[in-house]
Amino acid sequence: MPDDSGITLADAKEHLSFWLAADAAVSKGQAYVYEVDGERQEKTRADAAEIRRNVVFWDSRVRQLSSGGGLRTFGVIPPT
Repeated sequence: MPDDSGITLADAKEHLSFWLAADAAVSKGQAYVYEVDGERQEKTRADAAEIRRNVVFWDSRVRQLSSGGGLRTFGVIPPT
């Protein structure tokens, strides 16, 4: 089931896998090369902070979507 922004668990896992692969390549001193709309892109050690932020973000989204969604609300009944 998608969250409020339309992201599904499968989407989040796919993004997390991408950023983990980039992190693995960059941590070995290699560039991570990929294509976006037919254009060659790459991530290098200079992008390590961006890669780390994305790993943390997508890991959080995977965990959130795996646990059944987003924020949980609880009703409070005021005393009468």
